[in-house]
Amino acid sequence: MFRDGIVRAIEERTELDLVGVASDGRAALEQIAQSEPDVALLDIKMPGLDGAKVLRALQRDALPTKVLFLSAFGDPALVYEALEGGAAGFLSKDAERTEICEAVQRAARGETVLSPGLENGLAAQIRLRARDERPVLTPREREVLALLAEGQSAPDIARELVLSTTTIKTHLGHLYEKLGVSDRAAAVAEAMRRGLIE
Repeated sequence: MFRDGIVRAIEERTELDLVGVASDGRAALEQIAQSEPDVALLDIKMPGLDGAKVLRALQRDALPTKVLFLSAFGDPALVYEALEGGAAGFLSKDAERTEICEAVQRAARGETVLSPGLENGLAAQIRLRARDERPVLTPREREVLALLAEGQSAPDIARELVLSTTTIKTHLGHLYEKLGVSDRAAAVAEAMRRGLIE
């Protein structure tokens, strides 16, 4: 019923061409692969393959179709993951038919489209994930990291902080583990990426 209403709305718009309709994720993926539409309007929850898996398959196969999700589930984590995964936008099923048609056009132009009620949740999710991405460093580890970023070696840092080189190497080992890296250059780069150092 809902899908039929959207189909009619798209068919009534002279500037839009409907090239296919599918009832599940696998059928949608096959149709997209065959006709390569500019935009695919997909439900995030579908039988067979869900919308996220269809999106990943399109990206894996380097298909140019932009994916616009339409869902009754407006969970901020779901919206974040859809956009991070490469979706062109995320609309609530409460959206008006005209809003959906306009969103398809905007997605085709390369814009990112969100239903108005989803922005605050998405912004909160971005802030939450930014905080979660920053490992908790001890004050000493922060000192070691700052000196490391200045290009100092372990013996140099040991002299600066009046500690043994062995102790500094232990701190470096903890830093590498927390940052998920294996050497000093990668540690500095990752710390900068995460906003731990300027």
